[in-house]
Amino acid sequence: MIRHSTCCLCEALCGIVVHTDGRSVTAIKGDPDDPHSRGHICPKGVALQDLHEDPDRLRQPVMRSGTEWRTVSWDTALDESARRIEAIRNAHGPDAVALYAGNPLAHNYSALLFGPPLLAALATRNRYSATSSDQLPHMFAALQMFGNQFLLPVPDIDRTKFLVILGANPAASMGSLMTAGDPLKRLKAIRERGGTIVLVDPRRTQTADVASEHHFIRPGTDPFLLLAVLHVMFAEHEVSYGPWRSYSSELEQLEKVASRFSPERVAAATGMSAEVIRELARRFCRAESAAFYGRLGTCVQAFGGVNAWLLLAINILSGNLDRPGGMMFTRPAVDLPRLAGRGSLRGTFDRWRSRVSDLPEFGGELPVSALAEEIETPGNGRIRALITIAGNPVLSAPNGARLERVLPSLELMISMDPYINETTRHAHLVLPPVSPLERDDFGLVLSSVAVRNVVKYAPAVFPPGPDGREDWDIASDLAARLYARRRDPVAFAMRPALAALRRLGPRNALDLLLRSGYYGRGVLPFLRLFRAGTRAHGHPALSLRALVQAPHGIDLGPLEPCFPERLRALGNPTINLAPLVLLKDIGRVEAALVSASAPRGDTLLLIGRRDLRSNNSWMHNSPRLVRGKPRCTLLIHPSDATSRGIGDQDIVEVTSRTGTVSAPAALDPGIMPGVVSLPHGWGHHRSGARLSVAARTPGVSANDVTDEKHLDELTGTAGFNGTSVVVRRAQAPNESVAAELGQEVAQS
Repeated sequence: MIRHSTCCLCEALCGIVVHTDGRSVTAIKGDPDDPHSRGHICPKGVALQDLHEDPDRLRQPVMRSGTEWRTVSWDTALDESARRIEAIRNAHGPDAVALYAGNPLAHNYSALLFGPPLLAALATRNRYSATSSDQLPHMFAALQMFGNQFLLPVPDIDRTKFLVILGANPAASMGSLMTAGDPLKRLKAIRERGGTIVLVDPRRTQTADVASEHHFIRPGTDPFLLLAVLHVMFAEHEVSYGPWRSYSSELEQLEKVASRFSPERVAAATGMSAEVIRELARRFCRAESAAFYGRLGTCVQAFGGVNAWLLLAINILSGNLDRPGGMMFTRPAVDLPRLAGRGSLRGTFDRWRSRVSDLPEFGGELPVSALAEEIETPGNGRIRALITIAGNPVLSAPNGARLERVLPSLELMISMDPYINETTRHAHLVLPPVSPLERDDFGLVLSSVAVRNVVKYAPAVFPPGPDGREDWDIASDLAARLYARRRDPVAFAMRPALAALRRLGPRNALDLLLRSGYYGRGVLPFLRLFRAGTRAHGHPALSLRALVQAPHGIDLGPLEPCFPERLRALGNPTINLAPLVLLKDIGRVEAALVSASAPRGDTLLLIGRRDLRSNNSWMHNSPRLVRGKPRCTLLIHPSDATSRGIGDQDIVEVTSRTGTVSAPAALDPGIMPGVVSLPHGWGHHRSGARLSVAARTPGVSANDVTDEKHLDELTGTAGFNGTSVVVRRAQAPNESVAAELGQEVAQS
């Protein structure tokens, strides 16, 4: 028996063919007829079988008493959850209950559509998610410049002739904010058609193997490079005054800022020579088509918001925004910018701030860097209950060790998660959703940043188990029970509305969104959400039924220019090239440039890294993904290792302000001197977690030494990269004794 589906384990949205015997998986292969991924599949896709069949995965709700877990019914679990949440809200107010959502939620369209009722029922300002550990700066810049946080351009990778990649490793990540099936093949195609790929990164990553050239850059100095590129563009008259000039503003302000950052001024700080920076700017501006793509490394540092702004500015001023081969906008079947409308969903910033560190709200959420202190610090508004959905912040949040210490102090913790992991082991109740193969799939978020207009719906491969419930069903049922306990007018109004929404269900809701979208067949006038679209590229107008009849998906064509019409349709007539809130942050950039060239003493700068067989912390319980030699090693340049007496595979101690971890050293000339790297998502040695495979290859958590105080002060985004650390060879037991004796002798 064969079922066509989509891998949901990273952002690539690769089509898969699942072979089953009706009860279990017999094989998973790439779908050669998928118009997006064209048969490509990485090891993660095959590992969907491990996830589905994992004996450690919970199939029923569990409740904790002390260190013991017992299985309970869904009614018992949800009733107890609602009762205890309401008791805390009544005693301490709505902000005493917090919610954290992990990034797997972005891969689950039904949970995204039906999660908002739970948020509304909680009515708390203490909302957190992986957004502030990842892509928030890009959304922030889009809001400030385009007026919509979801209007995110992507590299037109299939047509560009010159691609600059800054702080990204698509060969390992499979693309990020750039949904591209088989990105490695697409990158190679750039070179094959005579194009150029320039990689700028503190490490020679897997992507460097297919790039035309690679340049080291010191972590955290990206804004200096980007400002210097803009400096060259203005000073050497390389700005392309195309159509954008008629619908943009504040160009003079941007030029004034860039004039202060010449390549010569930033060279020492970045580690890139002035001539390399000048030539990069010239070649980029003079290319037939070009895209300047910056990703995670540009976000998770002290200047994420400024970096995202400057990246957009470079692409605009070079004439490469909204142009084939440049940075373009996807026209998805369900358009998130349009769905957000002109209200608060299109983006908000700084409506309120965190209680302890005064960090700003963005999109209704506070930065995750503030979560631990908001639980730990007494006073009005202190978090006393936490709900986590598809997240493991003990391993994924900065200074996760601090969060780990404070979670046991919560009066209540509820987790919607299929595992008892390093975070959910502290929960009082765990509500497990079904496996990805037991629910349908639609790329609601990720198809909005695809490098080609494609659409696909995949029905569930297997029906849910006897007690299986999907995320959307759990969340909306909990919301219904919360409203049922209240006697206020809002609750009375919400009960029938939520009941009607649950009857509609995610499939019918998706059908309405497809029909009323750009390619839709339209709906009845009184149900119409947007103006109905037209038939695209000869394909039937879209509906859910049309997608069910196209199991491989539908190719809707290449990305097409859409500005300024689309910008104006979303309620923003101009592009703001120099938003005031970002201009004000340049003073902080100036101060950092002065200090960046100062001697660092014995410290090194820590960065993270991605791996093809991993995605954050949630794939290390798959036997096929963790096999092979250990991957949780500290990459260090041979010169830095020699000066510290460190040999290859020696155990080293990595120490920061927040803690110390020990890992094997891996000497690597492909990492910049002065920089070391630990992978993200390991640290499975915590007692109480029930991840039997992960526990055998635990590694260490890089976020035990990252610092929640090292962040982008403008946006609140966590600054994982550029943490100052001291690296020393760990002493063997006999060396430790000798050292202690030596100290005693010296003291005597």
